[in-house]
Amino acid sequence: MQSIPAFTKTLCYVIGCLGLLYLYAQYLEARTIYYPTRVLEATPGDIGLEYEDIFFSTEDNVKLHGWFIPKNGAKTTLVFAHGNGGNISHRLEKILFFNKLGLNIFIFDYRGYGKSRGCPSEAGLYRDGRAALSYLKSAPARDDKGKQAIIVYGESLGGAVAIDLAAKEKIDGLILEGTFTNVRDMARIIYPVLPAFLIKSKFDSLAKIREVEKPKLCLHSRDDDIVPFLLGRKLFDAASQPKEFLELSGGHNDAFFVSQTKIAAALKVFMQKIIR
Repeated sequence: MQSIPAFTKTLCYVIGCLGLLYLYAQYLEARTIYYPTRVLEATPGDIGLEYEDIFFSTEDNVKLHGWFIPKNGAKTTLVFAHGNGGNISHRLEKILFFNKLGLNIFIFDYRGYGKSRGCPSEAGLYRDGRAALSYLKSAPARDDKGKQAIIVYGESLGGAVAIDLAAKEKIDGLILEGTFTNVRDMARIIYPVLPAFLIKSKFDSLAKIREVEKPKLCLHSRDDDIVPFLLGRKLFDAASQPKEFLELSGGHNDAFFVSQTKIAAALKVFMQKIIR
């Protein structure tokens, strides 16, 4: 019986190790990017806000859920693309904040989050963003459609969804909070020993933000403990004018609330540029 050549054994070993490494990379990628929860813990009604439950479908027939929170006399609607964790019910404080600033808000859950069907993926999240904007612009119940300015707000991973939407669809302004450049840049920081070619997701906002011509406001904390400040700054530097950068205080998950007064002042100026 002939023995297997040493080279063949080594090759099989290397291929096997690469296969295991690839599977581990996919596992880490899925666990790092998406943290959905299904149960809605509260509604805008619980904090005294009027709202509508909205159900709509994507181009690939995934049924999504969201809330529309109206504001009397509002001239602008904010499309809210949330971060990678939880669901829309975990954004009630921000909803109240934006509502007090005089904005209608349309916040939706991506596929696999909250009451939305399906499973999350990069292509899927982009489709979800397009479907939300399309619904907002065409909903028969919206008697103000076409008259409202539309600002897309992206929080962390939601920033990638917002940038993709702003680069391809007609909107009036883009707000980003704690958003990264792309997944590979993040992976080099979180998992520096993991080869970049094993990462499937891209979320390449760095390439897309150059295509966004409308006004942009970028919010990022130098103390961000999840998405490094340097990546937020790199993303801002790649964007074309008009653009503004507002440095926040606090960590990734509390900078918005720590810096509320500063953010409110910046948003008022930003909205004046949008609706004038």
